[in-house]
Amino acid sequence: MKKILVMAALAICSFANAQKGTVLVGGNISYSSETRDFGNAERKSNEFAFSPKVGYQFHENWTVGGEFTVASSKDDQGVNEYKTNSSKFGAFVRYTMPLSQTFSVFADLGAGFQNQTEKDYVGSNYTKYKADGMYIGVVPALFINMKNGFGLNFSIGGLGYETLNYDNNGPDVSRFNFNFGKTASIGISKNF
Repeated sequence: MKKILVMAALAICSFANAQKGTVLVGGNISYSSETRDFGNAERKSNEFAFSPKVGYQFHENWTVGGEFTVASSKDDQGVNEYKTNSSKFGAFVRYTMPLSQTFSVFADLGAGFQNQTEKDYVGSNYTKYKADGMYIGVVPALFINMKNGFGLNFSIGGLGYETLNYDNNGPDVSRFNFNFGKTASIGISKNF
């Protein structure tokens, strides 16, 4: 029994040490489309987001790096159209705890700046809004090592806070998000 425990401990330590000094590349892509038919009118919504990350694993359990998100949404309601483009750029730190050679759990703490542009076409009127702000968030996740450092990341929500300050005497918006179990995310990553 002692030999099995020693071998298991060595396997976990060798997995953790194999990742030290590597570059982590990963991210998520999402797309959603919805059409609603109200009989005399139809509403179409499309959303797209791309969130890459690049980091350096400087310790068996710690990774630090940069993250970026670009997102776009469009909502058509007959003659009215609403478009939103947003981007986020910042840094993250990740703590990883290996459970076995296949499974690890990790938590990302990310923070940075964000901006958003909204364009509203209501009838023949056009309105444009711009906003800048910051964000911070913690996302716990599960990593499944598929082969040679390539794997899948599974997350079921997180905790976050963000602000947006609109130009031209627009509103100041602050949001607190606690969405464990409400959202699900699957991403990919590779250690080089």
